[in-house]
Amino acid sequence: MLRPVGGGLAFGMECRMEGRKTSTVGEMRFQFDLQATDGAARTGVIHTPRGDIRTPAFMPVGTAGTVKAMMPESVRATGADILLGNTYHLMLRPTAERIAALGGLHRFMNWNRPILTDSGGFQVMSLASLRKLSEEGVRFSSHIDGSKHMLTPERSMEIQRQLGSDIVMCFDECPALPADEATVARSMQLSMRWALRSKEAFGDRPGHALFGIMQGGVTRDLREESAKALVDIGFDGYAVGGLAVGEGQEAMLGVLDYAPGFLPADKPRYLMGVGKPDDIVGAVERGIDMMDCVLPSRSGRTGQAWTRRGAVNLRNARHRDDPRPLDEACTCPACRNYSRAYLHHVIKADEIIGSMLLTWHNLHYYQELMAGLRAAISEGRLAAFVAEFHAQRAAGDIDPL
Repeated sequence: MLRPVGGGLAFGMECRMEGRKTSTVGEMRFQFDLQATDGAARTGVIHTPRGDIRTPAFMPVGTAGTVKAMMPESVRATGADILLGNTYHLMLRPTAERIAALGGLHRFMNWNRPILTDSGGFQVMSLASLRKLSEEGVRFSSHIDGSKHMLTPERSMEIQRQLGSDIVMCFDECPALPADEATVARSMQLSMRWALRSKEAFGDRPGHALFGIMQGGVTRDLREESAKALVDIGFDGYAVGGLAVGEGQEAMLGVLDYAPGFLPADKPRYLMGVGKPDDIVGAVERGIDMMDCVLPSRSGRTGQAWTRRGAVNLRNARHRDDPRPLDEACTCPACRNYSRAYLHHVIKADEIIGSMLLTWHNLHYYQELMAGLRAAISEGRLAAFVAEFHAQRAAGDIDPL
């Protein structure tokens, strides 16, 4: 029985098909060490050959081999343990073959810690007018130059192998919501067939993990059917996919009230593409271990800062004469060294440093939030932490001068 607070319980994450030898790199293997729970929330560590991932974890998105406006060492300084790379974008430019020839994605982008790559399915979904879906896979036209490509489960596994990512995602089809139940069911069942093909194509890769992706929209029965199919195949971790695609927060959290419970307790649970700080807190309360989203970096490039008091628009003229820091309790470079007035100025002037500073701040805030959640779960005080989180946001930004 897992103790609610403290202690530790290790679960092996085999990186191969059932019945085969546990994957290792030297003496290291993938392993999920679930250390404490508080209600449905969990905290622990995923051990990988390239370093530990503390959970709950937020993964900054390095779409094309970079977290925009950030150096890799700066991303690490915010507290990030793992980055996300994008199969679709990297296969088109500079190509997976070129990255492999140059030593793999870690060396290519100068990030020596774990990388998770998505399968490309979500991006292909967004190319609705440029794609043709079949049982085999998806044929699509590049958004860059119009060139034709075919992405299948087998090709996705090959690309992710060439990139050298530590955590590989199955190739799936992700319908935009809202959609009728029959459409969602057909899509989910196709994704489950592709999940099996992905597992078979992934093969025997010591030191690397493969995650399955649960689909099923906002329909409980479809989510359960999907989870059962994935567990029967057997994966090293499981993602909850097909959310944050237009269904709204209430519907998303409604799915998370039950969906994580369909997945094995001894494997990491990854909520794809989420999200805003309150989305993250709600997901962690419901048993999610990993998340990713472009929001903190994208917001940083558009003048929006995420703080303990909610979102702050630094383009607003109220900040132009304000000598105070963005958040006096924050230790990021933007808050330690610059005033709101300066941040307002460089953002309005479209200076590159504005994007750099706000992206650093946003990623720092997200990682501080994750650290706070981990500590609260470990100490059995998550409810109090969440109440304070919402109270601070409800109070709003500091008053103007």
